[in-house]
Amino acid sequence: MRRTVTFSVAVAFAVLLVSGVWGSAAREAEGATAKPNIVFILADDMRKDDLKYMPKTLSKLRDKGMSFSNAFVSNALCCPTRATIMRGQYAHNTGVWTNKGSSGGWQAYSNEGNEKDNVATRLHAAGYRTGLFGKYLNEYSGSTDTLPGWDRWFAHTGGSQYYDYKINDDGRIIHYGSTTSTYETDVIADHAKTFIGISAIARVPFFAYVAPRAPHGPATPASRDKHVYDGLKAPRLPSFNEKNVADKPPWIRKLPRLSDAKMAKIDNRAEKRAETLQALDDLVAGIVGKLNDRGVLSNTYIFLTSDNGWHGGEHRIPKDKWRPYEEDIRMPLLVRGPGVAAGHQAHKLVLDTDYLPTFTDLADVHTPNYVDGRSLQPVLEGNTTDWRSAILLEAAARYSPAYRGIRTSDGRKYVEYAGGKGELYHLGHDPYELRDSYDPSNPPATLTKRLKKLRSCAAASCRAAENGQ
Repeated sequence: MRRTVTFSVAVAFAVLLVSGVWGSAAREAEGATAKPNIVFILADDMRKDDLKYMPKTLSKLRDKGMSFSNAFVSNALCCPTRATIMRGQYAHNTGVWTNKGSSGGWQAYSNEGNEKDNVATRLHAAGYRTGLFGKYLNEYSGSTDTLPGWDRWFAHTGGSQYYDYKINDDGRIIHYGSTTSTYETDVIADHAKTFIGISAIARVPFFAYVAPRAPHGPATPASRDKHVYDGLKAPRLPSFNEKNVADKPPWIRKLPRLSDAKMAKIDNRAEKRAETLQALDDLVAGIVGKLNDRGVLSNTYIFLTSDNGWHGGEHRIPKDKWRPYEEDIRMPLLVRGPGVAAGHQAHKLVLDTDYLPTFTDLADVHTPNYVDGRSLQPVLEGNTTDWRSAILLEAAARYSPAYRGIRTSDGRKYVEYAGGKGELYHLGHDPYELRDSYDPSNPPATLTKRLKKLRSCAAASCRAAENGQ
């Protein structure tokens, strides 16, 4: 009897062992062929050169993945860029031109029907678990309704930037106060990591859209980071407090040179922005750590970029964005993921219209026919051939008349303003845009012709115009 029991236990143990081994092998095989996860981290008002203040991010994303030297946004403002990311379209096709009003913000995005078909609805329909954490669109009303395509909804609805704000948490409006534990970037990080952990346990592919407010003004660092960059000065590029702006349009010529007091404010703001980025740096490191702990890091693409840049004294402009200058339109972009060469720098012209088609391509999902951009997958895999040689710049009026412009891969930038003014730069030998060579009596014929096609393009015609066709 005892021998029989021993034999039975041995058999049972062997069955468990074999089933465990085969189960483990099956899980590994499944993981090798599973659709990849995608984490998209979107900073707010972060300049390309702000990356130097984020050492953990550089170590975990740049050194382990690909950095892009020529990533841009077409309309350098929060809401137009976020709409473009969601839809893969230029602003003239999303209908979102500004941050508020009839042609801007959440209302314009919703009125155009964009919430019914976007990156979230496409990936959700393909079996992805989708979650948004942080800033959605300006003037999002805070309705208790969640939106189509999102399985997890944790979106800002109002309040200040870093403390004392409101969140729509899957239909419940929750107020976060002013204690250390409610610091916005940390709260966003915690909820994003929880989403990643639950999704990984459920063994379903996931898409996490992580959008903290950092380093948007008023830049407020976490208490632990308040003195990390004491005394930091803003970058002193050759265009900083530009001495001679006679070549510039009248709205720049009228700007006075920066006083000592204004430069002190710019430096103080730069210090606070750099300190505010420390929590974003922690967020990136925390997400990478969570992915690794859950065993899904090797099958996850991680993107880090920004919605627009920021001026810090260049061309006498003390702050803000929305202009066609490099400080506003040129973005940081780091990508880590399966098949992405570690430590590689890509130089292709990349635009915010490219994110949706990239995500659908990586997920093996049909890319909508309305998309203006193109997938970055060939660039990430190092096998791209033909690529765009120009991008469109466009914006409604604010600090200048409305403009449309073209920036080419060989470093030419041509901008036409409503009312007839223009700017023309050759960035190859004038990277700081110090010498505007625009001549209204002799506009650049080739660029003018290409810009005419780009400014009204849609879908495939945008890609053709970007290619010079």
